[in-house]
Amino acid sequence: MTVQPFVSPDLIRQRFSKAMSDMYREEVPLYGALMDLVEKTNRNVLTHQPDVAEQLKRTGETERLDMERHGAIRVGTAAELATLARLFAVMGMQPVGYYDLTPAGVPVHSTAFRAVHEEALQISPFRVFTSLLRLELIEDSELREFAESVLAQRSIFTDAALRLIAQAETAGGLNEADAAEFVLQALETFRWHHSATVTAAQYQRLSAQHRLIADVVAFKGPHINHLTPRTLDIDAVQEQMPAHGITPKAVIEGPPRRNCPILLRQTSFKALDEPITFTDQYESRGSHSARFGEIEQRGAALTRKGRALYDRLLNAARDELGDFPNEANAARYNALMTQHFAEFPDNIDGMREQGLAYFRYFATEKGLAARGRGESSLEDLLRVGYLKAEPLVYEDFLPVSAAGIFQSNLGDAAQTHYGEHSNRQAFEQALGRATIDELALYAETQQRSIKECAEALGINLT
Repeated sequence: MTVQPFVSPDLIRQRFSKAMSDMYREEVPLYGALMDLVEKTNRNVLTHQPDVAEQLKRTGETERLDMERHGAIRVGTAAELATLARLFAVMGMQPVGYYDLTPAGVPVHSTAFRAVHEEALQISPFRVFTSLLRLELIEDSELREFAESVLAQRSIFTDAALRLIAQAETAGGLNEADAAEFVLQALETFRWHHSATVTAAQYQRLSAQHRLIADVVAFKGPHINHLTPRTLDIDAVQEQMPAHGITPKAVIEGPPRRNCPILLRQTSFKALDEPITFTDQYESRGSHSARFGEIEQRGAALTRKGRALYDRLLNAARDELGDFPNEANAARYNALMTQHFAEFPDNIDGMREQGLAYFRYFATEKGLAARGRGESSLEDLLRVGYLKAEPLVYEDFLPVSAAGIFQSNLGDAAQTHYGEHSNRQAFEQALGRATIDELALYAETQQRSIKECAEALGINLT
């Protein structure tokens, strides 16, 4: 009997990402229009900005650009989160980073499931921003107990998905047939349900506490609420969205427009108002808004020093604004961001020399031709053109930006302030493991690239 080989977790992740994109395009037609706009914008940038095209080719990002997606889901219990961690592990995805959104009035804390090695990210950079509802923040004890009881009665995974997860854990992987079935079964967890699991009155009570609470508690599963493509020019997409029948949110979240992009910039269109049926409504229907379209532009991953500078400048701009960024103050907010971020170096050399960002190093043809010329320093090799430095792509998220996207789709009434804030220990206990420090991952990638360059050039790097 021939034993079938296991399918790489990276390939399973790649297939799942495509299957989810196809499902979401079918469920949310406006997502298709958004994808067309992003693809057109990216082609335009690659055609008219040869320096950007060359950089993406050198770093290998050209190949991953069209398939780059991140999804977002929200779960209600520790058991759901822990099982999701097992499901994502089958696809080579691990929990990276801890994000606390309660300071911005969103009663969740989160992590991002993604691949952690640069080679795996090249195969599929698919990520899922996963939030756990903090039921303890529901002040009404009766409502909190009701929410807990509703969540306790649901199972968000198919029996076949659970069986295949256990099989992958026991055997060490899945063969071709099982991998294909796993993708289909796992997809069911993220599918939209038109029927709620509560009455109309119960939904209203949950929504009155916080609209996100209703979104998590009142349905059979944690429907994917957005699936985000990566653009090379988010400002162009934002400007062109209305012409494509898409109304964007007022403000792009994240840093201002720069010559050398950093971290993550995001925008979205407002959540769709979709018809749903409550358990006490068989002929009439209610509605729920949760799913929206989001676009992102990724820049350089910042070091701890760089993040501290970014946070300081962001906070200074927001403090001066004195309010949540919105349609009424968007122009002033953008001006304040540009003004404050003038302090942040807007070129690769400045960021590298000040230790503000992580880089990946590449041996040049000139360097390879001079192979084996003894010891040298990184700076000397860069100066003589034997090495080239490119910023590492930021693969993760920003809590303030995530909260801003959530808020724009939940409405002003959702801007609740919670007395209790970060509780990483409780989140990791629910998850069943510690989250990974994203900065450590970037540092490891940078160091691996330096080692590879040293080997390629046949020298000791000092």
